[in-house]
Parts: sequence; structure tokens; C-alpha cells
Amino acid sequence: MLVKNRSATVILNKVKHLLNEINNCTICKAHLPLGPRPVAIGHPNSKIVIIGQAPGTKVHQSGIPWDDASGRQLRTWLDVSDEMFYDATKFAIVPMGFCYPGKGKSGDLPPRKECAPQWHDALFKEMKDVQLILLIGMYAQHYYLKDKARRTLTETVEHYNDYLPEYFVLPHPSPRNRFWLSKNPWFEKEVLNVLKLKVKKILGD
Repeated sequence: MLVKNRSATVILNKVKHLLNEINNCTICKAHLPLGPRPVAIGHPNSKIVIIGQAPGTKVHQSGIPWDDASGRQLRTWLDVSDEMFYDATKFAIVPMGFCYPGKGKSGDLPPRKECAPQWHDALFKEMKDVQLILLIGMYAQHYYLKDKARRTLTETVEHYNDYLPEYFVLPHPSPRNRFWLSKNPWFEKEVLNVLKLKVKKILGD
């Protein structure tokens, strides 16, 4: 038991060290209009990993991932409280881009491409208890599903069952996606019910 506890402590320290390195990362500083402020959460015992796009301006200011309207919607989709969502032993939050990328012509710019190759594998290597990875939006889906992703995000989400049990694919929960939700009622009627049941089963609540 002592050896096991010592091993768990070593792994926890590795994850803490990695997160500290991420928090101090400046690899794409020259491209960030508001400067670097990486946002990520993780723990060796994390059960579900959330891979979204990149922080918005509000999250950049607060330093708290999903601390905005999109986050509130996501927690509703998952049927979890704020307390559960920010419990790193339950959820790891590891976006495709750790910092706010800046404004584009029709919204925020895409996540910086440096982050995922630099940090994701190193973090996930230390998270042995992960049972489900949520891929939110097309950037996460294309990166992890590669040629298994469908032609459009809608088609990928429609075929969500093809990517289970490892991945659960979702659209972005931004309020700006209200039109998509109204146009695709099957998502809330079918997909979210499956998602909620899976989350409940994994977390044991």
C-alpha cells in the first residue's frame, strides 16, 4: 500500500508539473493579441476529458475554463453542477488551444496549432482513469478522429455512436449555435440523453 501511495504521489506531481509548464507556456506568444494566459485543468484520476476549442475573452480574463454562457450550456448538457464540473478528479479540461487566439472576421480565430501537439499526449499519458473524451467542435474532432470525421460537424455528431466508447462528439455549446440546435432537434432529444446517462454512469452519481 505504501508503494502504491508513493506511486500515486509521483504521478500527481507529474501532472501538477505539466500543468505548471502549461500555465507558463509562451510558445505562441507573438500571435496572441491579449498575451498568453493558458487555461487547463487535470488530475491523474480524471474520469472525463473535455477537449474544446480555445478560451474566449471572458475566460481569458477570469482564468477559469468554460466560465461563460457556453460553459453554462455545457454543464446543462452534461447534467452536472458547477462543483462537479470543476472537480479535476472528475473532469479534465484540456482545450485544443490553451490561450485566447484573437478575433477573426466572423468570431474568434481558430485555436493555435502549437498547443495540442506540444501538451496533450504528455498530459493524457498520466491520466490512466479516463473513460470518456468529449470532442467539442470541429477542431477537436478533426484532430482526434482524423479521416473518421464526417464531411460536416452535423454529420459527425449524427454518427456519434460510431466513435464510442472512447469519444463523444458534440457541437460547440455557444449561444450562437441556437439556430443549429433548432434545426437539429434530434440532438437534444437523442444525443444529449445518451450523453447524460454516460456521464452519470462514469461519475457514479
